[in-house]
Amino acid sequence: MIQITPSAITELSHMLEAQKAAAGSGLRIGVEKGGCAGLQYAMRIAQPEPTDHLFTEGGVTLIVDNDSLAFLDGSTIDYIDALNDSGFRVINPNATRSCGCGTSFEPKESA
Repeated sequence: MIQITPSAITELSHMLEAQKAAAGSGLRIGVEKGGCAGLQYAMRIAQPEPTDHLFTEGGVTLIVDNDSLAFLDGSTIDYIDALNDSGFRVINPNATRSCGCGTSFEPKESA
């Protein structure tokens, strides 16, 4: 299961509305090779595919492909709005370490 904080729900709702996203669209979160810690997060507004896992909370949907779910299960998606840094953040219990910017991570061996 993946959770989403109230601030992330609010921001994602605004993004979907601003982009005039089609009904059923959500925030696709994936994991791909790259970044300074080995794996990096990829996020974009998208429509779900038939094999995706959907996590709906507060009227918004997170979309996760099957391969990424093992790395993201148990995570929380938050939105930070600060003077020097703003954006979605993944609070990931499956990461042994993360890079300073929070966009890449090294997974635990079992993931």
